[in-house]
Amino acid sequence: MHNYQQRIAIDMDDVMADATGRFVEWIAERHGVVIERHQLRDEVLQTLGVPYAQLRKWLWEDGFFRYMQPMPDSQKVMQELVKKYEVFVVSAAVEFPQSLREKVDWLAEHFPFIDWRYIVLCGHKYMIQADYLIDDHEKNLIHFTGTPIIFTAPHNLHLQGYERVNNWAEIGERFL
Repeated sequence: MHNYQQRIAIDMDDVMADATGRFVEWIAERHGVVIERHQLRDEVLQTLGVPYAQLRKWLWEDGFFRYMQPMPDSQKVMQELVKKYEVFVVSAAVEFPQSLREKVDWLAEHFPFIDWRYIVLCGHKYMIQADYLIDDHEKNLIHFTGTPIIFTAPHNLHLQGYERVNNWAEIGERFL
């Protein structure tokens, strides 16, 4: 049994799982519009004739969460993090009830070394008690009582006032 000194809570979508990439993929498939990751912003999509409101509906579709790709280096870095820290995967999955099974299956496929007892699928994350929370959404970081770390995604580039990591290599540098 490990005697961990610190706990890290890590979000799934756009941190471990490439949600932005999934949107870009579906925009190309469903609208025939090819965009770059950094263009996944409402003002850019409007000019391309891709309604952002429609993209939000995809979050309730079967398969959206299940077939995301892992973020580059996430598997390798996570495998090392769980040896040194008590790591919890924390996802506000209850907002999209069909995603619960998909997220559990996705984690089993891509992160089989994460024990089910360290997966927290919840609504709000304000009750999470950890030393660090790595997340892409300010709404999850703003009331966090430990050290909040924002993971760069197109929708949070404007945010300041948080420690920021841009990729999993930087998470590895920060914690390993």
